Amino acid sequence: MSFRFGVCAAAAAFIAGCGFHLQGAVTIPETMQRTYVAPADRFSPFYRQIRHDLQSAGVTVVESPDRATATLSILADETGQRVLSVSARNVPTEYEVFYTIEYRLTAGTETLLETQALTLTRDYTYDPNLVLGKAHEERLLREAIVDDLVRIVVKQMATL
Repeated sequence: MSFRFGVCAAAAAFIAGCGFHLQGAVTIPETMQRTYVAPADRFSPFYRQIRHDLQSAGVTVVESPDRATATLSILADETGQRVLSVSARNVPTEYEVFYTIEYRLTAGTETLLETQALTLTRDYTYDPNLVLGKAHEERLLREAIVDDLVRIVVKQMATL
């Protein structure tokens, strides 16, 4: 029993010593400990998710820029879909879901991240006989895109 414990303890010390972190474990810079998120759309999925992920990373998200040490300004937050292909009868058969954000990060008068623009897309086939299922698929794709965008933005912040 003690041999297993010793092996596990040695493995844990090795992993911790080499800089390994579990995915999702991010260290946000000290200048962002109290961050105000200035949204383009207060009800968007990206705004809700970025606030949640910042709080999970140990950041206090404040409701006023006066109380903040940093401000994440979301300048654009747009989503939609486009037709990618149509059938011989001119019926859409494939769509592309997209999500675009534009943001910048400041701390007082210092710019921590210049204005960045990100657009992620996913495509899916469409079948008019499966309307409800395809609507659900589109919603899941949009949620996955938001998760990816938030992950990218938080990783950029962690590298400051």
